[in-house]
Amino acid sequence: MNAAAWKKTESGNPVSPDIYCADPTAVVYGGRLYLYGTNDHQQLREGKTGSNTYEAIRSMVIFSTADLVNWQYHGELRVGEIAPWICASWAPSVIARQEADGLTHFYLYFSNSGCGVGVITSTDPVSGWHDPLGKPLIDSSTPGLGDVPTPFDPGAAADAQGNGWLTFGGGIAANGSQAMPHTARIVRLGDDWLSAGSDFTEIPAPYFYEASELNIVGDTFIYTFNTNWEPRTEWPYPGVTPPPRCAMCCMTSKTPLDSASWAYQGDYFANPGDQGYPDSNNHTHLQEFRGQWYLFYHTLQREAGIGASGGYRSLCITPAAIDAQGHVRRAFASDAGAAQLQPADPFVRHAASELCNSAGISYVTDDSGLVTGVRAEESGAWICVRGVDFGADGASGLPAETSGGSAEVRLGAPDAEPYDFTVRLTGVHDVFLVMPEAGTVLSGWQAVR
Repeated sequence: MNAAAWKKTESGNPVSPDIYCADPTAVVYGGRLYLYGTNDHQQLREGKTGSNTYEAIRSMVIFSTADLVNWQYHGELRVGEIAPWICASWAPSVIARQEADGLTHFYLYFSNSGCGVGVITSTDPVSGWHDPLGKPLIDSSTPGLGDVPTPFDPGAAADAQGNGWLTFGGGIAANGSQAMPHTARIVRLGDDWLSAGSDFTEIPAPYFYEASELNIVGDTFIYTFNTNWEPRTEWPYPGVTPPPRCAMCCMTSKTPLDSASWAYQGDYFANPGDQGYPDSNNHTHLQEFRGQWYLFYHTLQREAGIGASGGYRSLCITPAAIDAQGHVRRAFASDAGAAQLQPADPFVRHAASELCNSAGISYVTDDSGLVTGVRAEESGAWICVRGVDFGADGASGLPAETSGGSAEVRLGAPDAEPYDFTVRLTGVHDVFLVMPEAGTVLSGWQAVR
């Protein structure tokens, strides 16, 4: 009997059927979309209780995709080893630019618990990260910050002129209230993207709680944030409906360092608990990829689906839209995810950790935490790659790179008969690589013509 999966192969969400992760951010590089998130799985592995209390999380997770359906899990970005001064690493935000050396430089900002914002950099989206400052970029003692008790949850973006911008904030200022905490901030970064290049400006976000995020479309700055759980007893915008509890909201400006210029545009993504999923906190990222906007978010659906509890989250994706005025249109959580943008090409090598679904596996990693393969934890473990196009001429074989056992090619379902390639394999199929023996390690595969 083959291992059983809780996720349906036709479902796109969550992105990973195996790894708990949250608080998404993304960047496009080399034709792929790279997705980063808080590593809830580290808390599950190292925490001392059954609940996700976050204090053990000192790493990020990294995925990438070319088609928004099959996601390669690259492994852990171990922030605590790169920047040992941190106490935690949550809620990343990543931006990139080409610099004078001709290389693309990635800047990943993250929450050092609620204490502030750190930054690490690399010239590769997966590996080679280092700590350029050796200290926080922002904390509560940063000059000019003002009264921001928990300056966390950064949101980074770059404008058309190459300026970097950062939003963040949290808590309630001494002159604030639940209705207007006065603690959301924006700053233009210095030319090095490692310092403040302007004064810190308040964004007057109503019922602001956490999950600051920033996008720039044309000359419009789009600030999104998560509201608190408090009753909406005050509301500064007559004729506009207050947002529901713990919902994602949007504000826009064309002159972001003028606090009075920010206009509230309403809520665009309700709490998952108001969309048929379990209640959870709420954190989203808007990302354009190949001419279409998508919203990344997290839910507790994997945990609920396997009958577990504790608050361990999973990253998800759904189509989104931003209109010409920079208003984020309402988006909705679902199991469907995004449509596959292109079929998978079987005639190039695929890492075993690139998949849309799996069952009975664990991930094999190197000393740095990056994935080198998948291991069958039980007999009949499998991975699935959706929408593989073998073309009209087809393939004469699909050898898998394995050790300690073998992998069988099955089409459409993990319990289908193994394909023996006595007839060339043509057309588009969901490909299952099934490992009959526990302990088998699968590192990759590639079809032959």
